Order: sequence, then structure tokens, then C-alpha cells
Amino acid sequence: MTVSPRRYANAVVLSVAGRLDQDTCDDFRLELMKHVEQTARDGGAIVLDLGGLEYVSSAGLRCFMLASRQAKSQHGRILVASLQPMVAEIFEISHFNLVFQVLPTVREALGATSSDALAAYEKA
Repeated sequence: MTVSPRRYANAVVLSVAGRLDQDTCDDFRLELMKHVEQTARDGGAIVLDLGGLEYVSSAGLRCFMLASRQAKSQHGRILVASLQPMVAEIFEISHFNLVFQVLPTVREALGATSSDALAAYEKA
């Protein structure tokens, strides 16, 4: 699994590719929590670009839940974008689509965070 961060104004897009399971969850959680703390301090948001995520296990879902709780406790936001059909089904079955704001594209997710983030994305 790989996680690639990109900053657009006050938002960070984390592009996740591969499989999120017991073997990769700890590294993902550490990377995600680092950005949760930073964006919460900056008053920004995180967009999880899950277009490259092929599989998520219950351990991966736990990582998402812990990050959501951490972000909310620090008045931060995490949005999810570009879910692959299988991952979208897992999100729906587990009701994670009710925990996270899920949007079809990264562009739409950035637009939901701030106009500055969307403008920076469109310039890139």
C-alpha cells in the first residue's frame, strides 16, 4: 500500500493505493494521524482519495474510524473521494458512508472543503 500526500491551500489530499489490511494498517494510521493533527491545527481538511484502494479489511475500517474520531475531537474534517465499486460496497454495508462525507471525485471533495483548496487544485 502507498499513501501520497498533496497539499492544496488548507486541504491535504492523501491518495491511497493498494490494500488496506492488518499488514498495512499501522503504517497507514500513522501517516493519516500525522495529517489529521496538522490540518486540524491549520483549520483545514483531509481528502482521502481512495481511487487506488483495491481492498479494505475490518482492520482498515478500524483505522478510518479512529482517524474520524481523532479529527472530530480536534475539529478537523476527513472527506472520502473516488471509491472503487468494491470499496464503496464495503463502506455502504458497514455504514461508513454515514460516518464520512463521500464524494465522487477529489475535485468535488476539495470544493466541499474550501474555494481556496479547489482553486489550488485546478491550478495544479
